[in-house]
Amino acid sequence: MEKNERLQQIDKVIGNGPFKDSWASLCTHNTPKWLRDGKFGIFIHWGLYSVPAFGSEWYPRHVYRKDSPEYRYHVNKYGPLDKFGYKDFIPLFKAEQFEPKKWVELFKKSGAKYVAPVGEHHDGFQMYKSGLSPWNAADMGPQRDILGELKKEIEDAGMVFGSSSHRAEHWWFFNCGRNMKESDVNDEKYVGIYGPAVGSSRDWLDLYDNPPDQEFLEDWLMRTCELIDNYEPQMIYFDWWVQNYAFKPYIKKAAAYYYNRSEEWKKEVAIGGKFDAFVYLSAVKEIERGQVSGISPDFWQCDTSVAKNSWCYTVDNEYKTSRELIEDLVDIVSKNGALLLNIGPKADGTIPAEDEKILRDIGKWLETNGEAIYYTTYWKTFGEGPTNVPEGHFTDTKREEYTTEDIRFTCRADTIYAIVMRWPDDGCVHIKSIGNDYRYLKTSIRSVEILGYQIAPLYEFRETLDITAKLEPVDAPVVIKIRID
Repeated sequence: MEKNERLQQIDKVIGNGPFKDSWASLCTHNTPKWLRDGKFGIFIHWGLYSVPAFGSEWYPRHVYRKDSPEYRYHVNKYGPLDKFGYKDFIPLFKAEQFEPKKWVELFKKSGAKYVAPVGEHHDGFQMYKSGLSPWNAADMGPQRDILGELKKEIEDAGMVFGSSSHRAEHWWFFNCGRNMKESDVNDEKYVGIYGPAVGSSRDWLDLYDNPPDQEFLEDWLMRTCELIDNYEPQMIYFDWWVQNYAFKPYIKKAAAYYYNRSEEWKKEVAIGGKFDAFVYLSAVKEIERGQVSGISPDFWQCDTSVAKNSWCYTVDNEYKTSRELIEDLVDIVSKNGALLLNIGPKADGTIPAEDEKILRDIGKWLETNGEAIYYTTYWKTFGEGPTNVPEGHFTDTKREEYTTEDIRFTCRADTIYAIVMRWPDDGCVHIKSIGNDYRYLKTSIRSVEILGYQIAPLYEFRETLDITAKLEPVDAPVVIKIRID
């Protein structure tokens, strides 16, 4: 299909469907029930950048900066960039041990309800079969339709399949290579993987005051719609640069096209977007590596990673603990959100032991305590306690450790879940938000139990709800289930 035909077909779907490419129309789209109920999903950053496994998934950009650790590492290990550039990792990206069924079995055991592998990252190498570019995993490297294989296993396992597009940043992503004499970025043979590479690369300001041209924007739209049509993802996550003003008409078209296609499929779908790329209520608000400080009136999602320093696998990944991530999940859900937790497989297709352990630990906790997470909503207050959770992007490593006074709440029907972040050694918990001053609860308590324990806790309904239960030391939050009349 020629370019004009593709664009006309996109306009036809928008024109014939219930959703139009206007904010007023897009804001009528509802957040899907599967996301509001599921709360926990898996993100997967896997691509060519997993071959050097150095620095982060931004290796392909930083390697073309002479003052960067990536450049020094690359030249020492692989040689000059005009002889061995980023594109030369493609033959080394073999995925020879990639077994999608085993991956999905692990995701299922983690308790995740949806999975979103990256479709195309900033580097422009698609992880799926594409008719718009030969630079994809089905035609090069592993010569497998990675996304398609994962979709089949994810959906066969009863989980929701999604994907992501980070294509927008490709407009400028390799522009550092333009300023380097010994660089394969300037070789016209490789414009398909490196181009357009526009901008001076001097600082972040250039990335904002550097709008893409019509050709790039139309290509972005066609790639997005190709992903939608060929893989029918129930979530599409867009990375940050689509908030550039030049993208606005095109992201509205992409959203309308997607929402209309989902009506044809009879599937609920969601778009995840950061900052102000999408106007309020037209998509799910994404907060990268961060949270909110209180209950959000609109459902939101935190996308973060098991590693503090990178989204992809690197040999020097600094991992968060399983406990920290379970606590994050609890805090996020108490504030009307969901957690999209990223892992980074190795280039050969194996999942690192550290990533696997974290997922299994979360799954073990959810097996016992999942009823306080899935299908719940926020309560009248998200929680109590002295620990401040900073609000905003890139704050995931800035909060202090939780204390025995930190409690988070979720609820469902006649049940309130009080989730104690750190169980006290003396076994005495004092819930200030529930007491005989009736600040938040103006009814009687029918029963109190602790999930995962056969102990019948003692409780008194006084100025605070005082609960006493001597538990064995536990390295995870403890859930108190409170039934009310």
